Amino acid sequence: MTTTAASPVRPGAKRQSHVAADAITLLRRNLLHMVRYPGLSLFTILGPVVALLFIVYVFGGTLGAGLPGVDAGGGREAYVSYVLPGILMVTVASSAGGVAITAAMDITEGITARFRTMAISRSAVLAGHVLGNTIVGLIAVVLVFGVGLLIGFRPTADLLGWLSALGLIALTCYAISWLGVAMGIQAKSVDTASNWPLLLTLLPFLGSGFVPTASMPAWLQWFAQYQPFTPLIEALRGLLLGTDPGWNLGASLGWCVVIIAIGYVWSRSIYERRSVR
Repeated sequence: MTTTAASPVRPGAKRQSHVAADAITLLRRNLLHMVRYPGLSLFTILGPVVALLFIVYVFGGTLGAGLPGVDAGGGREAYVSYVLPGILMVTVASSAGGVAITAAMDITEGITARFRTMAISRSAVLAGHVLGNTIVGLIAVVLVFGVGLLIGFRPTADLLGWLSALGLIALTCYAISWLGVAMGIQAKSVDTASNWPLLLTLLPFLGSGFVPTASMPAWLQWFAQYQPFTPLIEALRGLLLGTDPGWNLGASLGWCVVIIAIGYVWSRSIYERRSVR
């Protein structure tokens, strides 16, 4: 009777499984942390919902009537369809503030230094924050989207459009989460951790999220057209409304890759430097 020797497990595979297991463990930790501090998650949801209701019911009639091909009578209904993709991207951008605060808490309270004494992958510590915030961001997007449906948003996407829109939102949440983690680790204190992420929240307002970029002054149009959130908003708008997103989809994917790379390199370098203090 012959026996077959077990095939050796490659060291690289061991390391990968170790990182994945650590990331899942820390993901659970961060989700529990968010349950214990629900205020961070509620702000991510309630802020965009209030902005959506305020803008639609206060300014929607006038702004909607100014959209191409819309008469004055259908202004508010048309504006809901126009503005909701922008509000969804505001929701994603707002999630960076929450993860920045939790990352800053770990750094300033010594949790990160404690992790270094344990057999935990350093990449997994960062990935736990990122994955946890991505899940919270997606939940917030679903809830804000539900409010949009209640006030009159009527998407016309087919199955491929829905799947593409969901994938684009998830990828954007993941990318923004990496940037938020880096900003949080960079912050000097927990109190200042949410300052830099506020700039991300402002970008959709300086793009095509609320008005067409063609209506802006010439000196602002260039920035509005080529900053990251404008192609993201236009691609999402096209996917949800069943129109061709054109080059915006490719530009959106490119921006997400760039943001992930910047966030990962930035957060990893600062984490290595600050966690040894």
